[in-house]
Amino acid sequence: MMAADLAGISRLRNVSTRSISPENFDGSPGGGGRATEGTGAAAARDLGPGWKISPSVDIAPGETFDLANIREPGRITHVWITTHTDHWRTLLLRAFWDGASEPAVEVPYGDFFCNGWGEFSQVSSQPIAANPQGGFNSYWPMPFKESARLTLENTSEVVATVYFQITYEIGGDYSDEAYFHAQWRRSNPLPDKTTHTILDGVEGSGHYAGTYIAWGSNSSGWWGEGEIKFYLDGDDAYPTICGTGTEDYFGGAWNFDVPGHGYQEFSTPYLGMPQVIRPDGLYASQQRFGLYRWHLPDPIRFHQNLSIDIQALGWRSGWRYLPLHDDIASTAVFYLDRPTASRPTTPGFDDMEVHIGKEPVPDLGATPPREPRS
Repeated sequence: MMAADLAGISRLRNVSTRSISPENFDGSPGGGGRATEGTGAAAARDLGPGWKISPSVDIAPGETFDLANIREPGRITHVWITTHTDHWRTLLLRAFWDGASEPAVEVPYGDFFCNGWGEFSQVSSQPIAANPQGGFNSYWPMPFKESARLTLENTSEVVATVYFQITYEIGGDYSDEAYFHAQWRRSNPLPDKTTHTILDGVEGSGHYAGTYIAWGSNSSGWWGEGEIKFYLDGDDAYPTICGTGTEDYFGGAWNFDVPGHGYQEFSTPYLGMPQVIRPDGLYASQQRFGLYRWHLPDPIRFHQNLSIDIQALGWRSGWRYLPLHDDIASTAVFYLDRPTASRPTTPGFDDMEVHIGKEPVPDLGATPPREPRS
């Protein structure tokens, strides 16, 4: 369904390809490379127009920048984007379809590309590829019937320099295609004896397409014994789909523990654990993980509503389960028959922050603050 159709690459289609970047902000035919000012103007001062004058944009603190604003039916086929690792949890990516006032996509930049911890991890999956050093790619098809708007909000206090290219097609029939959605939620820490919500009360007809989780373990021992549950089409106390364990859902087994090696990173077309951040014996005291599971050959269909949650369980004495209080940040990807859906509260800077865990080093050259007057 959403897999790349290699057999169909030879088929002629009456559509046109467009691409938006800082060298062609509106994707217009013949509109690329015409810039006379931009972030590369100084470097191109000996060369002039057409020589990489506008390769990137600077997004000021608190600013929301329009990456793309498309005003005709089409389908986004590829997004490439990069910025410094410091911004991976401070930039908020949004997408709006067909003039909707509410976003269908609202996810921290790094989490959308399966790099939620602000440290690079190679991801080699079908819809998401993250390549050295932070070249992020999305191949999720994003169709729209009237218009599309993609934005980045800078929630930090420093300027973010962003390079990007958004490729899309126009001229096709997108009337029977569902809208792309992505939502982010974080439990930090997860309250006692509760589950982490991945998706809540989505109404309509569609299919669930995948999960990314940045999972931070806040205790010693195994952390992934919990089950994931999908509540479909009127399910109440009990779900239609119930998994058997966290590592099982993400395609692994037996704690991801390879004897003699410990946790083993892996990245495959549909599922993986590409990131294992091990303690350093100082400030990075806890283990952290990045995991994804794409339901591409096996989408989870729903026709009325969908909710999803996951447990955080370890082990205690007497072979008893231990409810955990971990840092769990999930990104849920799904397709829906409408451009908006029930969604969580927009996260702020503190909600998204990856805690560095060390005391800031003072700037000894700075002027000390004055004592208040009595």
